[in-house]
Amino acid sequence: MATNWHTPPADGVLIIAEIGVNHNGAADTGRRLIDAAAAAGADAVKLQYFNSDRLLSAQAELAGYQRRPGAGAAPASARELLRPLALTIDDIGLLCAHAAAAGLARLVTPFSPGDCPELATLNLDALKIASPDCVNTLLLDAAAATGLPLLISTGAAELDELHDAAAAVRWRGGALLQCVSAYPTPAADASLGGIRALDDFAADALGVAVPVGYSDHTAAEATGAAAVAAGARVLEKHLTLDRDAPGPDHAASLEPDALARYVAAARAAEPLSSAELRLPRVKAVLPIEADVRRVSRQSVAAARHLLPGHRLAAIDLTVMRPGTGIPVRRLTSLVGQTLTEEVPAGHLIPEQALLNLD
Repeated sequence: MATNWHTPPADGVLIIAEIGVNHNGAADTGRRLIDAAAAAGADAVKLQYFNSDRLLSAQAELAGYQRRPGAGAAPASARELLRPLALTIDDIGLLCAHAAAAGLARLVTPFSPGDCPELATLNLDALKIASPDCVNTLLLDAAAATGLPLLISTGAAELDELHDAAAAVRWRGGALLQCVSAYPTPAADASLGGIRALDDFAADALGVAVPVGYSDHTAAEATGAAAVAAGARVLEKHLTLDRDAPGPDHAASLEPDALARYVAAARAAEPLSSAELRLPRVKAVLPIEADVRRVSRQSVAAARHLLPGHRLAAIDLTVMRPGTGIPVRRLTSLVGQTLTEEVPAGHLIPEQALLNLD
């Protein structure tokens, strides 16, 4: 497809090489990965931008796959895992410029509302919302406010949770991506039928079709072609220079030669994308996704130190990981309620601390 970003093409597939944190915090490695993505025939690259201090509450946990980071010792905490993997906004800008020079579209995933205004200053083609945040209305609103198209992964989510995400895609352009939040995803759990289920859901919920795709966490080279045949117009696949390297995502990634074969197979499957395959149109949270859903979704947290008897205002509240507390969708209902106990800044607000809980 053309390197200028529009929406996913009607007659083909947009293939995104997900660099994620596989640069291991080194911008030079990021540049090598971008060059590898271009050589493999990808259309776009995707980076992640996060600040671990505003993403992770004091109760943040590691998902199971993050405790198995490949070679090297397992991290002791979520902060210990993420801090060395973070790139600065300047690093992200330089890597995006490198991608543009290589003829690739540029996408970045924000993880906190405060990330979005910073990313809006860069030359990006779209924002990508990670699966845990497909229900995070604060982040969806902040991302939509940039005016950029939104691609939203939907791993570990039920269809009835996706109305806000579908609306964001409808009004900002982009796509909804079927996804299984397990790293790596066993081939038997690839859940490609969810692509058609998302297509049906978006048409029913919005009365208009939106592009659907597949964010692929399997370790197989053939999954992308199968997803395209099942109707995916966008593919996202992790890229690494070394699948045995330490870090949380390398094991679910492809090395450059394998990504080139993956891209070629997906392109070859494009003529099959209009075929009606006999796949179950099911979109549901799988048991293997429960751990990532719990750890990586965000909950309502204290934006500052709050004392007993304090009447909550919007300025007192933010959202942080994990997803074990009050869901983001209930944030506005907490405004005006009174605390019965102290909640330190950066801690989730517990249910029992609210005097007038709805």
